[in-house]
Amino acid sequence: MAINILISDPLSEDGIYPLRQEQELDLNIVSNTGLAPEELKAIIKDFDVLLVRSQTKVTREIIEAADNLKLIGRAGVGVDNIDLEAATEKGIIVVNAPDGNTNSAAEHTTAMIMALARHIPHAYQSLMEGRWDRKKFVGVELKNKTLGVVGFGRIGQEVAHRAKGNRMNVIAYDPFLTAEKAEKAGVDYGSVEDVAKVADFITVHTPLLDSTRHMINENIFNIMKDGVRIINCARGGIIDEEALYAAIESGKVAGAALDVMEEEPFVGNKLLDLPQVIATPHLGASTIEAQESVAVDVSNDILSYFKHGTVLNPVNMPSVPKDMVAKVEPFFELGDKIGKLVSHLIDEPINEVNIYYSGDLANFDVRPLTNNTVKGILTRNLGNHVNNVNARYLADRNDIKINEHKSTRAKAFLNSITVELVTNNTTHKVKGTLLAGLGARIVQIDDYNVDINPEGHILFIKHTDKPGAIGLVGTLLADQNINIATMQVGRAIEGGDAIMVLSVDHVVEYVDFLKQQKNIFEVKAITL
Repeated sequence: MAINILISDPLSEDGIYPLRQEQELDLNIVSNTGLAPEELKAIIKDFDVLLVRSQTKVTREIIEAADNLKLIGRAGVGVDNIDLEAATEKGIIVVNAPDGNTNSAAEHTTAMIMALARHIPHAYQSLMEGRWDRKKFVGVELKNKTLGVVGFGRIGQEVAHRAKGNRMNVIAYDPFLTAEKAEKAGVDYGSVEDVAKVADFITVHTPLLDSTRHMINENIFNIMKDGVRIINCARGGIIDEEALYAAIESGKVAGAALDVMEEEPFVGNKLLDLPQVIATPHLGASTIEAQESVAVDVSNDILSYFKHGTVLNPVNMPSVPKDMVAKVEPFFELGDKIGKLVSHLIDEPINEVNIYYSGDLANFDVRPLTNNTVKGILTRNLGNHVNNVNARYLADRNDIKINEHKSTRAKAFLNSITVELVTNNTTHKVKGTLLAGLGARIVQIDDYNVDINPEGHILFIKHTDKPGAIGLVGTLLADQNINIATMQVGRAIEGGDAIMVLSVDHVVEYVDFLKQQKNIFEVKAITL
């Protein structure tokens, strides 16, 4: 039976060549671009695969009308134009091409760095207006300057490689960057603050998550070197645009090169009025080669799915055999919550994840549960890109070793899951179980016994066990109008280290007022 493929956006013909030349599968490829939503809805029922770029909006209505659709391919990185929830509900796999534009984005970033350093856009414009202002456009060399790379994934590493070719020094930040990885890449590494303090140029390459939104903000600008230059060819929103505008006006920032902003199209943005700013209209992936590459990647995933039942770049959870999932499915939420909670207890790159299954769980195939737990761990830094299908792949790509341990012997609980994260300098673990009538519960954090409902907004506080500690925290939170819903405390020995775990009514954005207290030495604000 033929596999019907609809291409609803213009794609590189070279990019879909793997589909055109396929001999083993009977593929019927239909290219019909520019369809109105109602037109697409009317014909989608006849197709097994929908291949799009960014123009086609794959809404819930269209997905619900797709009676035979098995796979949606997005020839690009983002999937904002696809209703992932609707696709997942219907068991439709969505794949994208996260690697296809790596080189294009890295080259564009490098071009922006050079253009910013040498005032190329403004010098060209001045020449076109009939002026010969050589003295006005004296630039700076890249040689011996320090490039700070915030986000050291595929694109960040490619940018660093090119910068080293220009004889720049490179310092990078990434939540998965270890000393060993940095040494192998030939770069220095540190926190965002470390990068900000020493860099002459700073380029950002992180995904846009709650944790990275406005990562480059007023506080970070304040610790930067005078005359620093800023580049963003990643995602609008990583840099606080108001803070950037003020930093340029004050002279702290000598210039900015922007390919993205928080709201696009960004014509009329006040940053464009500043002569220190150069900008392009989101061109990072806009090369002939990148557009071909992303189409090739998605085409190959389509072939892999229909030949082998596997895909390399899924962005949602495909259907899993019910007989496998049914036995462990009740523990999915627990594993996810444990993974998210323990990931917030560390601020270093993870080397190893140990997942311990105790009790009856040890008799089951727990691989789907492990994937779901690893997803919870990685979500903090990778966002919704990580899912049950690609979690192990992404962990491996970040050199994180995943180990499963099983024991039918259980202490205190019929079943339990313990997740342990190992870094170069520390180990943290969280244990959870399912309690009849209560659902998922966290029963141990490191060596402290607790009983926590892993929901909502949580404050984790590590402190010295002293009289008045609980009252002090309550008073400080009251002063900030933060209401406590529940509180758990745990201690190892009297007068030693202790923890408080508080459930509060809303997000706590700043915790410095707690960290400043004498006997409090660690505070984490966590949302589960």
